[in-house]
Amino acid sequence: MDLDRLKIFVQVAELGSLSKAASVTGVPQSAISRKITGLEQDCSGRLFHRTGRGVTLTEFGQRVLPRIKALIDDAQQLSDDLKSSAGVPAGTVRIGFLPSLTHPALGTLLRNVRSRLPGVHLQIVEGSSGQLDEWLSSGRVDFGVLFRYGNSASPGEEVLAVVDTYLVGMPGNLLTRLPEVEFSKLDRVPLILPNIPNGLRVAIARIAQQKHVTLSVIMEADSLPIQKNIAASGEAYAILARHAVRSEIQAGILQASRIVKPRINRTIVLSTTSAHPSTLACREVTALMRRIYEDLVAEGALDLAEIGSTDEHAAG
Repeated sequence: MDLDRLKIFVQVAELGSLSKAASVTGVPQSAISRKITGLEQDCSGRLFHRTGRGVTLTEFGQRVLPRIKALIDDAQQLSDDLKSSAGVPAGTVRIGFLPSLTHPALGTLLRNVRSRLPGVHLQIVEGSSGQLDEWLSSGRVDFGVLFRYGNSASPGEEVLAVVDTYLVGMPGNLLTRLPEVEFSKLDRVPLILPNIPNGLRVAIARIAQQKHVTLSVIMEADSLPIQKNIAASGEAYAILARHAVRSEIQAGILQASRIVKPRINRTIVLSTTSAHPSTLACREVTALMRRIYEDLVAEGALDLAEIGSTDEHAAG
């Protein structure tokens, strides 16, 4: 079966339009139509319903789509394995990031991959901690860069750095005017926090219960830009790592104060999927990621936590 036809089929199925598939692939729409017709003849069944607004999968098309995707993935994996067996890193490496962890590392990673690993293609997805754990478990991503709470990682994860957590608000506000703010000061303060389930929410809720602090979460958002925009507006405070708002602090857009009593330590970890073997390309990219974080730590680009702090009830 023609692999190129299968790839075109998946593109049309995902975009719901021959014209959109033509735009994305650079293949003329007439050629795409011929390939779909040829594939339908090979399959002895119609794959799409043609409508005035595009195309939709038939019941038969819905049944075969997952199998065709798996076949394409297997073919790509075979090609990558053949290249890797010759010692040449090649293929797609899928990486999952928390939104707040893309900024310190992603640009440097792309630059290094392009110069050192020209046969490697990066595929980046952002998600919450829960989503990343699910994607790692299913093998949707090859590795992820995410937070764990406390000073250590889970078995099989590599610690990249341990950072403190900050209360972030608009410039000039009294609550974040000093370098540190006690957790008790968060009582009934308007907050914007990530949606449940989320590790930060769990850690903060546990400390609030211990400290008899009433949390006032007036908005929930997983989006880092939304959290920063709301904090800058003065409508609510965000709780973030300092590196996530470093440029905004320098520009005078935001103000941040380290949360203490207790300090909320967060460990940046590199977690690799166990759903499939790690390819040579993946191992090379993870090695680059380790070195990038080593450099970030050495350059002071991350606000590192003081490991072993005597701060009572530190999150862990």
